[in-house]
Amino acid sequence: MEIKVLFTILISTIFINNYVLSQMLGLCPFLGVSKKTDSAIGMGLAVIFVMTLASFFTFIIYKYVLVPYEIVYLRTVSFILIIASLVQLVEMIIEKVSPALYQSLGIFLPLITTNCAVLGVAVLNINSGFVTADFGLIKSVIQGFGAGVGFTLALLLMSGIRERLELADIPKNLQGLPVTFLTAGLLALAFLGFSGMKI
Repeated sequence: MEIKVLFTILISTIFINNYVLSQMLGLCPFLGVSKKTDSAIGMGLAVIFVMTLASFFTFIIYKYVLVPYEIVYLRTVSFILIIASLVQLVEMIIEKVSPALYQSLGIFLPLITTNCAVLGVAVLNINSGFVTADFGLIKSVIQGFGAGVGFTLALLLMSGIRERLELADIPKNLQGLPVTFLTAGLLALAFLGFSGMKI
């Protein structure tokens, strides 16, 4: 029974409640990094890593530090500090492992710290009631992982479409950002079709 719940959370965060296309969180890196598929894959993997670990650590800090000491009002500050630390770790790893990817991601890698999708996952994990459940930590981590996979899926879809659009004959008025916004809107409409899905 618990596996079914975890699977439902995973599928829901990837398709039905996709943080980018359904909840409109994390649009800055979504639009900024989706020009090339290589950089989209690198950013997606970095976001999966950060969201998953952020879900784990923010849950622990919230349940075992903020709630017992009645300092829940420090939730946002503590979550941002945790996310910033994880992003710094990811940045150092990518710089050592793949300098080319590090250069292609540019300013968007440090911007994961202020990516509202990452903070949104941490806050929604707390507000979802997972903290009081028996498998709260596991559900939070699964939701964070699923949100990262959903973010990566949206990023890869958008980068694939944008690479194809570079070869298309687009009217001059729609070239660049206008066609990107139209494409993002159509992708969001496509993902809206998942909202009626029963798991």
